[in-house]
Amino acid sequence: MPISSIRKLRLAALGILCLTVLTRLPSLLYSHPIDDETVYSIVANEIVDGGRPYIDAVERKPPLLFWTYAAVFEIAGKFNWHALHAVALLWVLGTMAGLYVIGQQLFDSATGLIAALLYSVFASWATWKNLAFNGELLMNLPLVWAWAIAFRRTSSRVRLDLIVAGALLCAGFLLKQPAAIAAVPIGIYFLLPSYRASRGFTIRSSLVHTLMLTTGFFVTLALVAFQLRRQGILADAYYWTIGDHAIRHVFWNRGIVHTLAFIGGCLPLVIGAAMGGRNDHDIWAAKRAERTTLLWLVAASVVGAAAGTRFYPHYYIQLVPPLALLAAPYYARLWAKRTQPNRWLPGPAVSFAWLAATVVTFAFAQSVGLAGRHSLAMARYVTENSTPSDRIFVWGHSAKTYIDAGRRPACRYVLTYPLTGYVFGAPLPGIDTRKWIVPGAWSNLEQDFRSHPPLYVLDVRTGRSRQYPIRNFPILAGILAESYQPVSKTDEGVIYRRFDGELPDGKTNNL
Repeated sequence: MPISSIRKLRLAALGILCLTVLTRLPSLLYSHPIDDETVYSIVANEIVDGGRPYIDAVERKPPLLFWTYAAVFEIAGKFNWHALHAVALLWVLGTMAGLYVIGQQLFDSATGLIAALLYSVFASWATWKNLAFNGELLMNLPLVWAWAIAFRRTSSRVRLDLIVAGALLCAGFLLKQPAAIAAVPIGIYFLLPSYRASRGFTIRSSLVHTLMLTTGFFVTLALVAFQLRRQGILADAYYWTIGDHAIRHVFWNRGIVHTLAFIGGCLPLVIGAAMGGRNDHDIWAAKRAERTTLLWLVAASVVGAAAGTRFYPHYYIQLVPPLALLAAPYYARLWAKRTQPNRWLPGPAVSFAWLAATVVTFAFAQSVGLAGRHSLAMARYVTENSTPSDRIFVWGHSAKTYIDAGRRPACRYVLTYPLTGYVFGAPLPGIDTRKWIVPGAWSNLEQDFRSHPPLYVLDVRTGRSRQYPIRNFPILAGILAESYQPVSKTDEGVIYRRFDGELPDGKTNNL
């Protein structure tokens, strides 16, 4: 490659790096958790304090997600948001590096850089919540590097590197459950006739490669299961990660709206993938197996995004890597003027300007969204009237209150859905969700309250929490009547304080 071309590629790589840092600058400067980071951080910091996930703090994600968060806080300090967001940036850059490697292996360096660019632009599409260090962002890194290993051009009949690829696929699953679905197309990839034909392999070699990939996956899973069993939480980890995910309701309206929003907001990516993945296109000559696998990865990612039936915007992030890999070779040819667009598609200048406008639009929307976040008055009251060693309990869907107040939860249920049967997605008017209360949840609450009684109980009565008044839950209502008294009321709800000894009305605290 001429020296001038190498210099251009280096400048392009530097430009993409700077663009990624710049677009994530609002999150780097943000000194609060972003969306799901709130509850993940509470669980992780319980681990830092010697606790166990699923026992001392409950959330329904796989264990590696919490261990990753805990590692960040162990090194950088508890609830260090700047460090967490810096790690999120490095995670994105690591995923982009994997996409570059795949694009470079299959085509050339320019294609790899474009794949990385597309991921940088669209991984945090539209909303400020997609800047969070969430499960989809986490799982994309090991998945992409597993693909990079699998797609590596080699004539070796015994590929030990596929054990590593299998381990990475398992790591993706241990970060977010839908990654297991994305592992299936890679296993099928080695069995495709086009894979064997392009490398001169026999069916026996293909089976050996599939076996090695599968071995890496299940050996890793077994090692993690052994560690969970050592901690005495294997059954709880299985329940919260797999068992407690029954489909209660399909949010079709949200699915339609958010899917159309993703297609519209990420239309340059979608168009590029559609054009780049065409069967009659010579882009994929001698790479039919890889094209087929990427198309299956898109389908698997669609299934993963829809599996929870809640269709949150961040679920769509898992679609971006395979779409970027399909779109990159098309844009590489278009921008190098090696191909002409169809009459109804934008040319090089328009498509590049469209991409730039998308970057600006997303960045503006995210900056405005983050600027609108603020702490709760309830949390400020607790901070001013308690000590860091005091615990609190928040009744309602408001884990952020624990963070803003700087106080540890008194109950393992950081979010109260196990106690109410709340269905994630949106309130369901006319449906009594108490039939879905997790068995034993209220006994666990009483046990936790005996172990570390909350000084304050915060009854949040805004947003999703309004449909669950305490009076409908006799155990908590009885505890408040026996041992607590309201001390403050804010726009968000009512604050109750525990009284030691005799209460003003003669009742005694028997917590």
